[in-house]
Amino acid sequence: MSELHRYVGYLVVGTFSIGWLFGIVLWVTRRPAGDWFWRWLVAAQVLAVAQALVGIVLLLMGRRVTDWLHLVYGFGPIAILAVGHLLAREEPFHSRPWIPFALASFICFGLSLRALMTGLGIG
Repeated sequence: MSELHRYVGYLVVGTFSIGWLFGIVLWVTRRPAGDWFWRWLVAAQVLAVAQALVGIVLLLMGRRVTDWLHLVYGFGPIAILAVGHLLAREEPFHSRPWIPFALASFICFGLSLRALMTGLGIG
């Protein structure tokens, strides 16, 4: 099970890196977010939740984390994405609701990378 958690961790980091790079491309080209961006967002959210659920199952099976920050970094992206959903509904983002998600993806990339690093015992 911990192997699955590690491999999904790599996927989560990669998925969030795609999201903020996607946001940079949209910003530079001044294009609206198309279906691909919103599909990416669904995939990123599903992967983040799946990774958290696998982590919870590991905790319930008796596995313990060596660094409590691993939990903060691991569950942080879910909270950040929730904030992205709240911000996307606000007036400044009505014409470009993708912006909060691209910014959230940048933060989630950093958090999930740190979660992966602490899980692997790096740093």
